[in-house]
Amino acid sequence: MERKSVALEDDLKAEAQGLVASLRRRIQEGESHWFLALLETIAQWRLPEEEVGERTFRYLIAGEAFDWLLLAERLALEIGDLVPQDELEELLFHGRPPLELDEDEFRRLIGAAKYRAHLNFYYGVLVEEALQLAVEDEVVKERLTCIWKNGQVDDDVCERIYGATRRQLWQSFRHEKGLPEGEWADVQQLREFTYWLFKERLRRCDPARVASDTRKGLAKMAALEAARRRRRPHSEDG
Repeated sequence: MERKSVALEDDLKAEAQGLVASLRRRIQEGESHWFLALLETIAQWRLPEEEVGERTFRYLIAGEAFDWLLLAERLALEIGDLVPQDELEELLFHGRPPLELDEDEFRRLIGAAKYRAHLNFYYGVLVEEALQLAVEDEVVKERLTCIWKNGQVDDDVCERIYGATRRQLWQSFRHEKGLPEGEWADVQQLREFTYWLFKERLRRCDPARVASDTRKGLAKMAALEAARRRRRPHSEDG
């Protein structure tokens, strides 16, 4: 079984190298816009994670949440000399693609399975992070009117959403995943933790509460994006 697993991994790595070579060729030959070629490459990509240099890229969280922008970042290492840097930076740093695509077109380009996994990542990580920020805002505002309130803001946030302190939740996550003792990990592992928290919220909360919290997270995301857009003209003028 182990030999088969190693052989499969080697096959997937070789396949990935071929996809990278094909992506570069398509961009060089002007076969299609680089962003469309990138998405079509993502549709064919099968490696869930890989080591590139000293960095680990983990594209699939818990086997079901797909971070397509992280894969785009990895592929950008291979095509950075072929595409406009301003377009690439807008995509990777701000999530703004160089072409406007509706959801149906985006789903068609990356494939139905990856699109479903992308939605898992969107709601399970990005919206969940925004929900935590929204509740943090509530906690901070309440503390401004109650000078005797003590304790960690993070703990109050987690107790309100998940019913336990952040440290207690982290310990449960680490135990469930079989992770060694230690402090907080890198960004990718923290996103795995966020997705685990999302699943915990779905498990412990009734559907009405889940829907309400999800709307709160979406509203916070919209507010953050609106704030970024308001700042954007000033940064461009500078």
